[in-house]
Amino acid sequence: MKKAIHYINQFFGQIGGEDKADFEPEIRSGTIGPGLLLNKLLAPEVEVTHTVICGDNFMGSHREEAIQRILEYLEDKEFDIFFAGPAFMAGRYGVACGEICKAVQDRFGVPVVTSMYVENPAVEMFHKDLYIFPGGNSAAAMRKDVPKMARFGKKLLQGEEVQSAKEEGYFPRGIRLETFHQPEQIGAQRAVTMLLKKLHDEKYETEMPMPVIERVDIASPVEKLNEATIALVNSGGIVPVGNPDRIQSASATKWGKYDISTLDSLEAGKWETIHAGFDPSAANADPNVIVPLDALREMEKQREIGKVHEYIYSTVGTGTTQAEASRMGAEIAQDLKNANVSAVILTST
Repeated sequence: MKKAIHYINQFFGQIGGEDKADFEPEIRSGTIGPGLLLNKLLAPEVEVTHTVICGDNFMGSHREEAIQRILEYLEDKEFDIFFAGPAFMAGRYGVACGEICKAVQDRFGVPVVTSMYVENPAVEMFHKDLYIFPGGNSAAAMRKDVPKMARFGKKLLQGEEVQSAKEEGYFPRGIRLETFHQPEQIGAQRAVTMLLKKLHDEKYETEMPMPVIERVDIASPVEKLNEATIALVNSGGIVPVGNPDRIQSASATKWGKYDISTLDSLEAGKWETIHAGFDPSAANADPNVIVPLDALREMEKQREIGKVHEYIYSTVGTGTTQAEASRMGAEIAQDLKNANVSAVILTST
């Protein structure tokens, strides 16, 4: 029987939530959390013998130490394949899965498989190195994502020929292999055929798809800062205590607009962060570390800027899809434009 090892973060390892994100690497016998489903789907040909758990913050802040410790845990283990995740839209978790998968692949030469949402930043970082399968943007997609990993993992272990990314379903790795076209047709003929279809508005498929990257023009500099109206926008989740607009703490689809026209700073106890992606202690103790209203008011008093816009704008970035972020950004930008705001300070986390 083939053997597999599975990597998960502190949440899916049932250690805890964000308060346990600094959990140090640990290896345990057997399966935990999503590994139970993975093991069931791999059986009877493959068994998940061990689970590696590491907190997202620890992996992010102590990357080299975390990877080295995990690789040392694996040195005396017999395994034929390594799985990680699924990581969904969780950016830190996705990067952690990518980092450890690449390290394991490089050190032990075994196949590695993971899964995450298309907008997870780790897809762009690691898709050329790893087999990454498209997944849902939340854990609700677990039962759809894990079977893809298991099915492909078994195929790799059985020595079956791996087909193209399109046929197998993983993210394209940018690797082009020579194949024979059926029926036989030279490249020039295929190119002319595609051109004719394009000219006749017929459906065709290019053999070399190019990435579509949305580009945003850089704004012109503010010419007279001492006459400018500056607005504060943040994706750190700073809201009045109680979160009156019920902005989601992750995977946000809402944004809030709050009057700060009479305030010189954001007072602890009256403002808080509802962001689920970092330890909120510092931000709740001093919300100005996320939204620097106090510093901007001082610049206003010194006449270094014209004035501070009377509203701040807040949402949450963690888990938020690019589509939702683009929509909310456009809505906030229109509101700022209508208010004749000169420039924006956008703080993130």
